[in-house]
Amino acid sequence: MTTEINAIPLNAPGVRLEPLAEIHREGLRRAAQAPAIWAHMPTPALGERFDAWFDGTLRTCETPQETAWAVRTLDDNALVGSTRYLNIEAAHKRVEIGHTWYNPAVWASQVNPACKFALLDHGFEALGLNRIELKTDIANTRSQAAIARLGAVREGVFRDHMIRPDGSLRDTVYFSIVREEWPGVRDGLLARLAAFQPTAHKETA
Repeated sequence: MTTEINAIPLNAPGVRLEPLAEIHREGLRRAAQAPAIWAHMPTPALGERFDAWFDGTLRTCETPQETAWAVRTLDDNALVGSTRYLNIEAAHKRVEIGHTWYNPAVWASQVNPACKFALLDHGFEALGLNRIELKTDIANTRSQAAIARLGAVREGVFRDHMIRPDGSLRDTVYFSIVREEWPGVRDGLLARLAAFQPTAHKETA
């Protein structure tokens, strides 16, 4: 494994993850307008805050600690969200998947499992990682359920871990997937993604 982890284009059923760049700004701005997206995010990018979020993300991608992607759906070529590796510890073969958000139009679709498959597969297979972490606000039960459906193990709660934009203290729930668990997680994700594919109708005589 290299000592640096950089974003490269990644593909999974129905989606393409593109290394975040200036060309994605306006498409992601349109995707980011629903307030529900940012209800539990530590750095909201709603409305006039979007450019600060986008510029800040580009800056962090110039460091060894984070790398980000824009998410594009292949059926309509639309930008629908963003995700990233963060808290990268290449020497210890560990990253976190996080700062993930999608336009509500693709919630409960194949987009999230497809993106997670792409990032997990790249992490374990191409980068040789030993551990991939995910975390979320304890109040974000929807996110916790989505992470659990991936097959990630809930490890515990970091109390008073962060300060929310409204000033309240946030407890953070940590999950992880380790290398020996990846084959089972991979098979589960592939089965979920297969269920989203249209079934061919057989002609009857």
